[in-house]
Amino acid sequence: MSHASKSANPAPHGARSSARSTILLTALAVAFVAVPFLFWQGTWFGRPLKSEEIDRYLADDNHPRKIQHALSQIVTRISRGDPEAPRWYPRIVELARHPTTQIRVTAAWAMSQDGQSGAFHDVLRHLLRDPEVMVRRNAALSLIRFGDSAGREELLQMLAPYTVRAPVSGQASVQLVDGQEIGTGTLLARITASDGNVAEVRSPFAGNVNAIFARDGARVEEGAPLVAVEAGEDQVWEALRGLYLIGRPDDLPAIQRYEDAGDRIGKQAALTARSIRTRAEPTSTR
Repeated sequence: MSHASKSANPAPHGARSSARSTILLTALAVAFVAVPFLFWQGTWFGRPLKSEEIDRYLADDNHPRKIQHALSQIVTRISRGDPEAPRWYPRIVELARHPTTQIRVTAAWAMSQDGQSGAFHDVLRHLLRDPEVMVRRNAALSLIRFGDSAGREELLQMLAPYTVRAPVSGQASVQLVDGQEIGTGTLLARITASDGNVAEVRSPFAGNVNAIFARDGARVEEGAPLVAVEAGEDQVWEALRGLYLIGRPDDLPAIQRYEDAGDRIGKQAALTARSIRTRAEPTSTR
């Protein structure tokens, strides 16, 4: 032990250990977790925007892609330490409540870039209750940058099949097969209501069909399970990386099922399980 650590009134051992754990979690969250934008697939907003363009794009509620483009440019500025970036923070907070799902997802991602913003932290916690799964998942990942484990349950759900449910009652048309690979927005089912209106049900993320609950041509009730979708490799990997930092021993069964997966997933699952076990060990044995 160094001389500097021998104070006249040392803190209780448990308090010192807790403080060290908190500091370590925060540091690792910033250094290790590169929070993804889970709706980013197939999209590129790399063209630089001038400040006045960002202002104009952020205000253009009729063109969601322009808002997304502006948010991505703000993220770039935050990462570069641009002192002008915080002036857009209030608008980002507003956009986290936007009626368009993709914009809320993008806002949740953007807020991860400044883990010191109390306003962002509060909004991300609120987004864990968003009705759209991809908003919740991006919020859960973003919260790690704040040293906050509130999204842990959502990360665990990323490792399990997600059940897509019928938005309305009616006759279902389902043209899928078990194990089918699907992308974000893939048509999962059509439901024809009694008034003749047709509701299309699309996958909220890329992955594979895990189970089909609705028989083609059968009547389904609103809220009934239609299809279970297993998240793709990118989501699983990010969930495992997040749990590396905030996972608990109770999470190990969900994590270990991926240890025999392909190289990237299997290695990350093993690393995550090891990290959780290490954190769970009594301090005196380390």
